[in-house]
Formats: sequence, C-alpha cells, structure tokens
Amino acid sequence: MGSTKLLLRPNPLPSVIFSPPIHSLFAKPKFTAPVTLSTFSTAAISAASGNHQSSLPYGPSLFKGKTPPTLKQQQDQQENETKAFIDETHFTRIFDIAALRVPAKDCYALESRLRGHLLNWPRVRNIARVLGDEIETQFVKLLGNNNDGSHGGNEDFSGVVGDEVNSVLFREELVKSFDARGFVKFRNLARISRLRRKKGKEKKEGKEGNGRKGELYVVEVVEEERKEMSGLLGDEFRGGEKWRGSTRLLLLDEELVDKNVEEFPEAIKVLLEQDTRENTTPTLELVKCRLTLFYDYWLMNEILEALLPKGMIIPSAFETVGHIAHLNLREEHQPFKYLIAKVVLDKNKPKIQTVVNKIDAIHNDYRTMQLEVLAGNNSLVTMLVENGFRFNVDLATVYWNSKLATERQRLLSGFNFKDVVCDVFAGVGPICIPAAKIVKRVYANDLNPYAVDYLERNSVLNKLEKKIEVFNMDGRRFIDAMFASQKAHKITQVVMNLPNDATEFLDAFRGIYRDRPEDAKFTFPKIHLYGFSKARDPEFDFHERIRIALAEVAVNVEMRRVRLVAPGKWMLCASFVLPESVAFARRSPNIYTLLLELS
Repeated sequence: MGSTKLLLRPNPLPSVIFSPPIHSLFAKPKFTAPVTLSTFSTAAISAASGNHQSSLPYGPSLFKGKTPPTLKQQQDQQENETKAFIDETHFTRIFDIAALRVPAKDCYALESRLRGHLLNWPRVRNIARVLGDEIETQFVKLLGNNNDGSHGGNEDFSGVVGDEVNSVLFREELVKSFDARGFVKFRNLARISRLRRKKGKEKKEGKEGNGRKGELYVVEVVEEERKEMSGLLGDEFRGGEKWRGSTRLLLLDEELVDKNVEEFPEAIKVLLEQDTRENTTPTLELVKCRLTLFYDYWLMNEILEALLPKGMIIPSAFETVGHIAHLNLREEHQPFKYLIAKVVLDKNKPKIQTVVNKIDAIHNDYRTMQLEVLAGNNSLVTMLVENGFRFNVDLATVYWNSKLATERQRLLSGFNFKDVVCDVFAGVGPICIPAAKIVKRVYANDLNPYAVDYLERNSVLNKLEKKIEVFNMDGRRFIDAMFASQKAHKITQVVMNLPNDATEFLDAFRGIYRDRPEDAKFTFPKIHLYGFSKARDPEFDFHERIRIALAEVAVNVEMRRVRLVAPGKWMLCASFVLPESVAFARRSPNIYTLLLELS
C-alpha cells in the first residue's frame, strides 16, 4: 500500500495563514528547536481523549481521532521549570474519512449537489486537490488521447504565443523553432522563457520551522501503488494504464467511512449509478483517505480546552494594544500563565508579538499598571491606530484602555467646530487629539510627565499640534488656572476621564466666576464626568456623589452606563451643564470632605 499526499488550500481566515512548499510534504519534518509539552498537559490531553471519545459531538476535536507516533526529539532538561513549552506534534490528529474522486471539471457542480453529505468541517475545504494527476487544462490539447507524449496534432506553437500556457513546455517548443528573427517573431520570448517568480510563495518558503509550520491540514489518499507515467508528464505524475485527466476529491461525511456503498445516502448512490450507466469507464471512484489536522488548524480556545484542567474557565478574551495582548488572568490560571500566553501568541501572530498580564490593581497617581511579560519580546512600547488616529504608547509608564474606543467615539460625536474643549486628565491623547480635528481649540492636561511627553509626540504625529495646548499639573490646579484666565469664557466642553477619583475634583468648579460681574455674559461649560459605582442603583449613587461634590441639590444630570468593568461594578458617564449657582458660589476649601463626612 502507498499513499499520495495532497496539499489543500483552506478557506480565507481573518488572520494570515502561510502554507509550506509542496516539497515539504514529502520530506521528513525538521525540528530546529525542540519544544516540549509540560507533563501535566500531556496527561490531560491523553486522559481527556480516552474519557470523552464516545460522547463528543460531530466535527473535529482534539479529543477525537488518532495521534501519530511520537517523533523522537531531544529535550533540554535545563529548561526553566516555571515556563511551559508546547510540543506542537501533540496536537496532530488523524481522521479516517471516505472521499469521492471526480473529474476536476465537475467538482463544483457535484459539491453543490452533495453539500449535505460532505465533510463540512470548519477551515477544511470539501474539495481536495489530487497532486499526482494534476495538470493544467491548457495541455489537454497537447496530450490528446495519446500516451506516447505526442502533441495531438498541434505542431505549430506560433499561433498560441499569447495564450497562458505552461512556461516550461512553451519554452521548449520555442527553442526548437528559434532563429535570428526570434526576438521579432516572439516578442514575449524573454518574459515567457523566464519562470514567473511568485512573491507570496517566496514568503511562504522562507518561513522556517519543522516542515509543518503554517500548514493547517493534509489529506492522504490510501490506494494501491500504480505504474508511473513516462514521457511528457515525468515521474511526478501518477496514473493507471491511461491518464484520465485532472481529478478532485469530494470529502464525504465522517460517518460514512466505515459503511458499505449500500448504506450510503440515496443522493450518492444515485450519482454512482448514473455514472456507471452513462460511461463505459466510470469517472467516479470511492477512495479511503486520511485527514491529518496539525497544530495550526486548531483555534486558541480548542488548544486551551485540551491543555487546561477540566472545568477551568478558558481565558479566551484579551485586550489588544498595538502588538501587545493584555491578559487579566484569574488566580486559578496563574500556574498555567506561561502556557496560556504561548498559545495566545501562536494563534494571533503576526499581529500579536507580546503577551502581558496585569499582576496588580492600579494604585498610583499616574494610573500605570503593573504588567508581567509572559511571552514574546519584552518591549511595551507600541503604536496603535484608533478611529484613524495614531498613538505611541508605553504601557510601562502610561495608561491606555482600548475597550473605551466606542465610548470615546460617542463622546466626540457630540462636539462641533465651535467648541473649545478642556481635557483635565488627557493621558496620551485618546480624546483630545481626535477632538482637535473637530473643535476650535483643545487644552489638554495630565499629571504624569511621561503621558504629557507622549501626548505631545502624538499631537505632532497626527499633525494637530497647532490646535492643542498641553499642560502638566494637578487636575484641580489646572481647572483653577484655566477658568481664572481669559480663556474661561470660551470653554464649552470639559472632559474628566478619571473614573476612580474624578468626583473629588468637582469642588474646583465652585466659584470659578465668583470674581466676575454677574451681569456679564458667561458660557457655562458642559462637564463629562466618568466614575465607578458598585451600588445596586449605580446611576442614583453616582448622581448623589456629584451633588455632594458640587454642594448643589438640583443638578440636572444625563447619566449613561459605559461598561461593566467587574461583577457588580459599573463605569458610568455623567454629562451636565455647570449650574450657575455653583459657578458663582463662595468656595470652601474643605467642602467636599465636610459634606462627605456629614452624609
């Protein structure tokens, strides 16, 4: 018994998938660096595969199929025991399936006819190419019905110079009839004689690995060895006594592999009977195949489900900041954090190059997170694009939250070209920089000097530095300075995006116009305040805190829930116009603390 290996082209996926060169299918896989799977992971897969083999639903699964013989690899015993390394060969699964071998020209029509009885697995095409008898349709007229390699009566190639024929065969014919006028008669000789270089293929072949890297799956047709054709087709093409033309495989439902033809669905039996009745030599053939799914075929959730203990929550969600994947792992995931990070990195390349985990809550005044690099390179400096604007960010020194992109866009939609925006806690500029594209002027402030540095860089990067004035001071001092200056009457929008502490700065708005005549015209700014609440009624709780901070009973607030940041903890946005009574009130230096204690 022999096997003919087939390379399939998977359906388009959201991520970029590279396929290896065809010759890698026939060569022994090369392992440049041994990567071992931790003992607990191997045991978990083996145990789960044995216990759940019969109870699994239809479709591919790491708990189904057969595992190929373990490849002999040298394991480095001095690896860091705290880190887990994945042996990708442990995730190779082999499935026995039945297939219908059909002429290539009829494969799509038959696929549509038998759609409900085909394999229909995700990321696996129902149609497989047969490498052994593949030939371009342009050469059928050259071969004709002869097996001796004759041209079938097509002696003059000069009439098909413009046709898209195989460059090698066409070059051979041109050499036979080439003369001094060749370059005049065959103007495309130089271009046709040179094999076309495929840029995409060069990238795929340049990808080093174990011979299977980037490959999703391979189909092997199990059949008896046949005599090799000689002559024009060469040793690469296999066939019987007479070549039948290009064929394809229609992969049938996995449940049909062990059934007789009499047990097949009626649609397949009718098709086979029709072919036998209409053709002297049947063009359809039932064959047995082996479908091999490699590590790159399986999704991230499927890999983690097989590796982690049964019943553990799969950490499938993460925040993306440029090339960095930001995880928030639970306590139960800590023993497996390096394993999880390796899978996340493998399944999201090349977009993700670094995987980090937050190891502690935010406690400092600069709102920076304590991050631990679990996989990939150690750089936390990245560039990201949000709503068409580019931002440079260093997660080690500044704060960024990609989950608020939709909320930021909603807030910006309420601004117009007449507005003057004052961003009290600007960070690296996720709100003030896009706002500068819309409004007349932006005043941006942040206490973190690193954030101010990146804010200035990002404003230049987006060519908006002329519309943004940057400050580096405490939020309360910034509010006092802005409304004490001549810029106060122009400010129409104030953004206070510091959810944990923003309400504590509201007392700075009391009496901002107290030293000015009340009969003058003033523009009372609209304040957009963000905050957290764990109360059963978060809107009421947040509203009460705003009233206490402003020392004002009647404050008309437009409240909106932004997102649920933790179980029972909401992030809210309160938008309200600063009351006139608050703007002209007499300021008490400790009013917020006093009222908070009295409440």
